Formats: sequence, structure tokens, C-alpha cells
Amino acid sequence: MRASRSGMSQVMVGRDDELRRLRRLVDGSEPSIAMLGGEPGIGKSRLVQELIAGLPETVPVLDGQADPGTLSRPFEVLLDAIDSCRRSEGLEPEPLRIVTDASRSMIDRIQAGLEIVRRLTTPGSSIVVFEDLHWADSESVALFERIAELPGSRLLIGTYRPDEVTRRHPLADLLTRLERRYTVTNVRLERLSLADTSMFIKSATGRPPAYRTALSLHNRTGGNPFFLEELLKANGDGDLDTLCDRPLPWNVAEALRRQLDDLDDAEKRIVEAAAVLGRKVPFDLLAAVTGFDENELIDGLRALVRRGLMVETGDDEFSFRHALTREALVDEMLARQRRRLHELALETLLSTGSRDYALVAHHARGAGRYLDMVEAARRGLHVYMAMGSPYQALQLAEMGLDELPDDVELLSCGARAAWLAGLLDDAQELGRRWLDAAATREERADALRLLVRLSWEIGSSTSMQERAAQLRAEIAHLDDGPAKAHAFAAIAQAYMLHDDTERAVAWADMAISLGEELGLPGVWLAGKVEKGSALVNVAAGVEDGIKLLNEAAKEAEDAGEWLLAARSLNNLYNLLPGGPADWAAALERMRTFAERAGFESLAVAAYFQGRARLAVQEGNLGVAIAELEAARRRDRGLLRTRNGSDYHGVLFAGLLLEAGELDKADIVLRGLIEQSSDAYTMLTQTSVPGLQFHLACRLGRADQARELLRTVLDAVRVTGVTGRDFAHDLISAGLSASLTADELRPLAAAIDDPLFDDAYRWLADAQIAEAAGDTADALRLYRAAVAEPTMLLPAQRGTGHLGAARCLLALGDPEAARDQVRAAEPHLARWAGWRVAELTGLRGRLGLAAPATAGSGDQALTPREREVAVLLAEGLTNAELARRLYISPRTAAVHVSNILNKLNLESRTQIAAWVRSRATTS
Repeated sequence: MRASRSGMSQVMVGRDDELRRLRRLVDGSEPSIAMLGGEPGIGKSRLVQELIAGLPETVPVLDGQADPGTLSRPFEVLLDAIDSCRRSEGLEPEPLRIVTDASRSMIDRIQAGLEIVRRLTTPGSSIVVFEDLHWADSESVALFERIAELPGSRLLIGTYRPDEVTRRHPLADLLTRLERRYTVTNVRLERLSLADTSMFIKSATGRPPAYRTALSLHNRTGGNPFFLEELLKANGDGDLDTLCDRPLPWNVAEALRRQLDDLDDAEKRIVEAAAVLGRKVPFDLLAAVTGFDENELIDGLRALVRRGLMVETGDDEFSFRHALTREALVDEMLARQRRRLHELALETLLSTGSRDYALVAHHARGAGRYLDMVEAARRGLHVYMAMGSPYQALQLAEMGLDELPDDVELLSCGARAAWLAGLLDDAQELGRRWLDAAATREERADALRLLVRLSWEIGSSTSMQERAAQLRAEIAHLDDGPAKAHAFAAIAQAYMLHDDTERAVAWADMAISLGEELGLPGVWLAGKVEKGSALVNVAAGVEDGIKLLNEAAKEAEDAGEWLLAARSLNNLYNLLPGGPADWAAALERMRTFAERAGFESLAVAAYFQGRARLAVQEGNLGVAIAELEAARRRDRGLLRTRNGSDYHGVLFAGLLLEAGELDKADIVLRGLIEQSSDAYTMLTQTSVPGLQFHLACRLGRADQARELLRTVLDAVRVTGVTGRDFAHDLISAGLSASLTADELRPLAAAIDDPLFDDAYRWLADAQIAEAAGDTADALRLYRAAVAEPTMLLPAQRGTGHLGAARCLLALGDPEAARDQVRAAEPHLARWAGWRVAELTGLRGRLGLAAPATAGSGDQALTPREREVAVLLAEGLTNAELARRLYISPRTAAVHVSNILNKLNLESRTQIAAWVRSRATTS
């Protein structure tokens, strides 16, 4: 499409720098992203229109706009863009049919949407614009993020009002994810200066204003272009120089009232009805609500378009020229007047049998017909849950609960929707209300099942045990029915999450048996998932657990049980035969299933943590840390799981300690301690004290480390060791702080159980033996730990070879020691921190040169860091970096520090040399 310039000013004023930045992105050969933020009326849409108007006609453009009433229309922004795109006339109907088919899974619809975007924007350069993302439905937001992944020379632009991005809106997460995964050009539009205001007035009126007039209008509007334009319109053809001598409207609403005073009754009736009906108003609905015949309505709309109040956005579809106009009109209408218009819209929708339940609920609420609103909300939330749209389902549930706060159906659906959307605080509150409102034991059991899971996800082990005990007591009085079968699976899950394998398996078997007896595939599949997940945590049960999880994943996929399919693969992907490529493929399948279920914490947080763990399994520490940096959120509810408010905190802190980034690790640890509210969680009992011990050792604080070691050992006796490399990491840290073998021996003894494979036991025992001076036995154990096949990860395997090298050197065999160092090198080639420091030290002692590393390290850098590295090679200072990239000097300094750490370099000069060497190699 080619958007026409809107507004009185024929020349865009005060946005030259921003326009140049966007044009440079259009001219680039790679995909790029720009986010335009600013207050209402600041000129975001005008800037986009100016950019599009300056493009050659051959450049494809998709420009869609969100509607504040799009709750009922998933993918509304894409559909709006398709409607206004000339190329869409030749679009094959099948992808569009899938996007609009509510019975299809969400991932199918997103893939179809991506295919539409690809077909409409290739080949060559193109622009895709999603306007007003703060109003967008969650499906449009998800699609926007996926468009960023598409190859091709495409500029993706999103506009939004920062002040309207709430914690619960999916856009809040998107902005953080985009910034961490891609190089995003952030354009924040500010208000016009006095000089810009004067130029705007001159462009709009054709003559320069007096200084007093420009100053008066600038002060009155604050430099907001839309406000300024409305005040000029209110002045009409009056003398500009005497404008400030007359009473000016004090706000936009008053300016609009003055415009409306010039409308006849028919035109007023049309704009008032359109304001209530939404941003885009179909001609037929507007006719039904206003009562005008076709000719009368056409005449009225034509006059409103001429006045610049409304625009024709498509065939038989109209909207206001600016959203602020509509908002101001609605605010100025009497409540009774709004109710009457909502009533007319509702009657029209009901008479046509509309299945747009959210739109029906919206107008029913506006009309004060609350029973109709509740009924539409009930129907709509089930539709949204089925299609994997928990955000929309939650909004509808809450709309119904405003009228019926103790309705069990609305509470149950709302609690589940909030859980799937990752809004755990909301889910807990709704779950507690559901439990209080439950009238039968079956309803109480269903509520308790969710509360058990939520207790775990917020990191409260005590609460989970209490809820599970309540659930066991509740089902003791139930007959063998669906509620009891589902409860069996929930209790099995609780025991599995608490690492009580024996009880988890027993309850899972009961769930499987009763589920099969009652013909409930969701139950017996859940039983398989819990049983398999419990078994893979015990060495003797790994094989059976893998088999069960494989079966459950396939059967759940066939049955359309997407959540169970996702959970199966999440617990299975890195246990599958094959290697990292196979694991990564399984992880992608997990994400697909989680998206189909609408389960945010698996589709987003667990997915990125899985990618980090895969990077660790490939021996790439830089990539692992980068994945977790990309995954972490700022105070996001979906991350409030067993690791407290920071889902990734424990793993992230551990990797930072590995890399020697002690200050960062300390910050993460402090956050974990502050966020943990339950003294009985495994987090506070074992993981966090273990990390604190590790940090104290690396900082050389031996006395503090000894105190923390006692805390760790007490926790281990209660909960067991967490993680197969837990003891090895702590022993390594303790040895670095000169703790004795006797002090650390209990850590090695703690892993003498079936949970751990022999390689990790041998590695820990070898470290203790070496520290105790038993070099020969240590050598034997190191060799056993690294011998093929071994379960050790690359970093631990490299450390095992280095331990063997130290022992051989001590035993007088330097040549064999060199062989062990050479064997360690490929395992530590993409690692960093203390392990690499040990490798470097042994190379020096044995007279070995470091292997060639040309070109290494670039995969560890984020896209933004690679951009910064190139600019550093041009000689830019931190202040110049900040100006070039529109970031703060402090952020620029952080990027430089990260690059130095990840590339293991010491100066900006070395970064420049590294960039030049990469360019030469390319």
C-alpha cells in the first residue's frame, strides 16, 4: 500500500534525523528492526507514512494497525495489513484461510501468517509495519517477533505508546526479547521544540507566525503535533496573528467540541456511533446503529472525510483519522448516550448470530446488559483456550467475574488461563478464589490440582506439600471418576517435582490405570509423563524413563494434548540418542507444542534455558551465557517458578562463576536470595548456598566459605545433591580456596547414590585423592572419568584431562602429561574462566604453545556486540558509540566489557585487530 500523508502540515517537521535513520535501514541488505515509541499524537504514524511515501513503487509494503477493541480478532494487525496491500489480490487463499480458522492450532496460524508475509514482501527490499502494538492482540505480537526471524532484506517497524505497555501485555516481554536477540533501532519521538512549532504552523497555514503566537501555541500544546493541529483547526480561517488574543481551547477535547459544533445533526450522529463501535467500523454495522439508509450514510461519511475527521480504510470500512479523536469523543459523550449506542450494536450482533463473543461481551458490558456479557464471556473464553490464546481468555474471564465474582466456571478458566500465560500472581489469586467458591469435592479437587502446580512454580515447596496433602484428603472421599483420576496425576507430579521417585511412580501408575479404565487419554498420558520424568532422574530408571517419555510425546501429539507433549520433550530432549543437533530439533518441537498449548513458560523461558543447556553440552560457554541473557526478563510473572522470580537465575549465576564474572554472579545471587520467600525450597536450602560457597571460594574468602560449606552439607543431607556436576563444581571451588581434602570429602561422599553416573563420582573422587596427595589413585580415577564412553560434559571432561596431566607431571611423565593437555584443548576451546586458566598454566609448565584461535569467539557475541565491535574497529570512543547507537555511555561501556570477556582479549586495540582478521578471513 501507499499511505497518504495525514495532517494539515504539508511538510513533516522536526523528524529529519529519525527519518534518515529509518531510510538507512531500508537501504540495508539485511533484515532490520525499528521500534518507534512516543506519546499519543506525537507523530509515529506520520513518520511511517513519510518513510513509505518516499519509497519507489516497486518496494512492497505491509502496513497494519491494531485496534483497542481487537480482543476478539487474533492476528488483527496482519489482517489489516493484508486488506490494504495491493499485492494481496494475488495471494493464494489457503494461508489466509488457516490464519482466520479458529479451529486450527496457534502455531499453524502463525506459520501461515509468516508464509503470507514472506509471499507479499519478497523478492527484494520490503517494509512491514505493525502500528499501535500496545493495543495488539497476543497473536499479532507473537507473529511480529517471528517476522523478525524471516530471512530477506526486510525492515520490520513497530510503533507503540510506552506509557500504555502494561506488565500483563505480551508487548512488555517482546521489547526485551527483541533487544537481546537482535540489533534493534529504537526511535523515541519527542515533542516539537519552539522552532519546530513555528515551522509546523507555517507549513500548516502557509504563513509564518508571530513569535508571540508560536510561543503561546507551543506552551498550550507542549509541542505535541496532534494537539497543535487540532488547535489550528479550531481557529478555522481566523487571523493567525490574533489567535493568542482570543480564548483558546484548553485541551484537545475542547478543540474537538469546536469542530463538532460545525457538524449537522446527521454527521454528529455518525461520528458518535463510530466512536463507540471501534477504530474500524463496517458500513453495514454503522448503518444499523445510526438507522440511516445507504444514501444518507454515504453523504454523511463523505462530508466527514472531507473535514478530515474520518478516513476510508478499506471497502465499506471507515475509521477516525487519529485514535485520539475517537478517544476524546467517547470521553465527551454522556453515559446514557454511550449505553444506547452499545445497545444498538449489541442487538445487531445478536440478531446476526455473531460468534465474535468478545465483541458481543464488550458491547453487552457497555450497554449494561451484564447477563449477556457473562454468557458471551463464557463462550468466548473456551474458544480462546482451545486455540491457545490464554491472554484473551483471561481478559474475558475477568470481564465475566466483574459481574459474577464467585462463578466457579469463570474462576477455573481464568486461573488456568493466567497460569498458561505465565501470570502466576493472578493465577494464584484466581485459584484461591476458585477453591473458596467450589461447591463440590470434585470442584475442590480440580482447584487444588492447579494450586499444587502453582506452589511449585512460585518456589514454595512448603505450600506445595500442604496443597498436595489437602488434595490427597479430598480425593479419599471421591468415587473413581475423572476428578480422582486427574488428582492422581497431579499428586504424582508433586512427588516427581520433589524428587520422590518411588511415590511419584506409584501415584503415576494409579493415574495411568484409572485413566485407561475411564477412557481419559489426558490422564493416562499425564501419568506416563510424570512416571517417565521421575525415572530419568535415577540412574537405574533412565532407560525406562526415556522410553515412557518418548511414548508420551508421540501419543500426546497424536491426541492433540499439546501441553503434555511439550512437557514430555522438555524433560527428554537432552537424553535422546544422537547429539546436539538431535537435541536441538527436539527442543524446537517442544517449543512448537508449548505454543500450541499457549504455555508461555515452556514456549519462552524453558525453551531459552534449553538452548543454553545445549550450548553447555556443546562446550560453548559464551553462547550459553548469551542465551540466558536473551531469556531473562525484568520482573516478569512467567519466570516465577521453582527458582523464584528469576527462572534462569541459578543456572545463570553458575555459568557466570564458570566464566569468572564474579561481580555479575554476585548481583544475580543477591537477587535470588531476596526473591526466595520459602525457607524450605531446594533453592534456598541447596542451590543458593552452593553458589554462595562457590563465589566465596573464588573470591578467596576461606573462612566464609567454610561456614557456607556447613550450610551446604546440612542441605545435602536433607534434599540430596542438585545436579550431576554440583559436587564437582563445589570441590573445584573449595580447592581453589585451599580447603583441605578432609573438609571437601563429604561432598564427594554425597554423590554415592544411584542418582549419579560413575563418571561424575570418579571425577569428584579423583579431585579429593589428588588433594590428599594420593597421586596414583587420582590418576586412575581421572582416566576412568574421561574414558570413552563418558557422561561428562565437555568442560568437565577437559578438567578431567587436566587433572590427569597434573598427576602425570607429578609422577615424572611430562610427555604423557602433554598428551592429556592436548586432549583437553578441544573440550575447552569455547570455554572460559578458571578451567581455561588451569589449561593455560599447564601449557606454560609443559612448554606447549596455545593452539591457533583465529576466528574463534564470534559466535559468543550477540548481534549488538558484533555491531559494537565493528564500530570499535573504526576507533569510536564510548561516548561516540553511545551517540551512534542511541544508547547511554554506561551501556556502551558494558558492551565493550562483554566483548573483551567473551573474546578473552585485553584491549580495544585487540578487538579492532580481531574484527580486521575476521573481515580478512571472510
